[in-house]
Amino acid sequence: MPVISVPPGIIELVEPVDGVELVAWDVAGDPPRDDLEIVVIPPFNSPFITRLAELPALRAVILSTAGYEHAIRFLPPGVTMANAVGVHDTTTAEMALALMLAAQRDLPTFVRAQDRAEWLPSGVDRSLADARVLVVGYGGIGTALARRLVACEATVTAVASRARDGDEYVDRVHPVDDLSVLLPDHDIVVLALPLVPQTRGLLGGEQLALLPDDALVVNVGRGPLLDTDALVAECASGRLRAALDVTDPEPLPADHPLWRTPGVLISPHHGGSTTAFPRRQARYVTTQLEHYVRTGGLAHVVATGAATPEPTDAATPEPTGVAAPAVASGAES
Repeated sequence: MPVISVPPGIIELVEPVDGVELVAWDVAGDPPRDDLEIVVIPPFNSPFITRLAELPALRAVILSTAGYEHAIRFLPPGVTMANAVGVHDTTTAEMALALMLAAQRDLPTFVRAQDRAEWLPSGVDRSLADARVLVVGYGGIGTALARRLVACEATVTAVASRARDGDEYVDRVHPVDDLSVLLPDHDIVVLALPLVPQTRGLLGGEQLALLPDDALVVNVGRGPLLDTDALVAECASGRLRAALDVTDPEPLPADHPLWRTPGVLISPHHGGSTTAFPRRQARYVTTQLEHYVRTGGLAHVVATGAATPEPTDAATPEPTGVAAPAVASGAES
């Protein structure tokens, strides 16, 4: 009978699965036993992830985040890893929508005025209604976001790794190669994709320059998808605005200019950190364990440990979640 470790707070919510034994482990201190076959990694404070090679029976890892770039280098040879597909779609789409609405309706200015007990004079705010929104990364999060944007009466264009037919929210999905053609025609661009070599620096100075004046750049994927210096320059000039749940670097140092750049709204990578997480992750773990009992493997495998693993002397970043190894898969916190 395979032994599976599940973090406290999640294990109590996992449905019983015949043929597996569950044990509670937070992946922080030493493991409770040496016959763990699958380890579910919590989203925060899991330092033992750097020592997975010490688990002799380990066959698979299930992440609690959709992002997985932080964990690949610690996979022992032959050990497979699945990310938290679908767990963070709704909550990250909520954060993206909240950032867009806050930036468009100028809520940060109102909050600062409230702190001063100042009633601001009437003005004309930007609207999300009728805005042209480009969603880059049309997987689970991108689709969940498009659903909400259509309800807000925005016009949505989707971009993924490859062209494909559309759905009830978009007419078609454009390939990422079309990005430079699409950027000039959109008021808002949202990055909702994973960090892989092909997506690092996807929006650099050249791409940002293609956006129309006063466009809003939203990032709920990973900070390095954007060239931070180029973004600071564009926003500091007043030409562009930004609403970011992720940054590069992260956490953002107190003296970083992005904090004080006009037109920039920052949330500290909270896209997937909500009360919805525990039950959604527990449901996902349950389905993964059922699949493992049936097939002997995990679903949604995004990586397998290489024969020669990368050095593990670097500190492990603490993620709050992004998704599969293609632009189409979307990013999650």
